[in-house]
Amino acid sequence: MADKGDITVRAFQELIRARYFKTDSARGTPGTFMWLIEEVGELATALQDCAPDKSPPPSSDDRENLAEEFADVIAWLMTLANVNGVDVADALRKYTEEGRVEGVKD
Repeated sequence: MADKGDITVRAFQELIRARYFKTDSARGTPGTFMWLIEEVGELATALQDCAPDKSPPPSSDDRENLAEEFADVIAWLMTLANVNGVDVADALRKYTEEGRVEGVKD
């Protein structure tokens, strides 16, 4: 890990697995998916609270909460991947290999 706390996708998924897999696997896919969706909802609220045109402008607490909600969504996504035996680092290769993902969604 670099001094700034940078972490690879694989290392983060392994950290989540080491800390939480026993509980996560007992909860299973449906329960874990519901926790992910709850966190996505909290991220949606935080995004609204930090909208560029918000009046008054977002506070530093709002911005900090936004960052935390992004982290929570990623952590729960890793949890869901662990429960389902998906290596996210391998899955993300589709975005790094030439010609696998092209274009944009409108």
